[in-house]
Amino acid sequence: MVGGRARARSPRELTGNPEAWPERPSSDVAAEAVRHIARTLSQTLADQNLSLRAAAAGSGVNRQAIADLLAGRSWPDVATVARLAHFTGTDLWPDSINTERKKTH
Repeated sequence: MVGGRARARSPRELTGNPEAWPERPSSDVAAEAVRHIARTLSQTLADQNLSLRAAAAGSGVNRQAIADLLAGRSWPDVATVARLAHFTGTDLWPDSINTERKKTH
């Protein structure tokens, strides 16, 4: 698996309370990025009155892949995020990710 064992658990599982996804922050930098993407995409779809089916048709991303991203069940790839960002006209990637940095030495 790309990403090795770091992606063995879903983004939502890496939050303090998976049931509170995507509102509960994560200390894992990658899960926090996915959480930001999911929150921004969810709000954008609501603001633009777009269903998952419409987002899938317009972006070329599988509807289930979008649902899994929104639910925090999957790690979206760059192509998925890029297609959804282009379709919605929204910058989905976070400007910065606020988590505690791990010291490596």
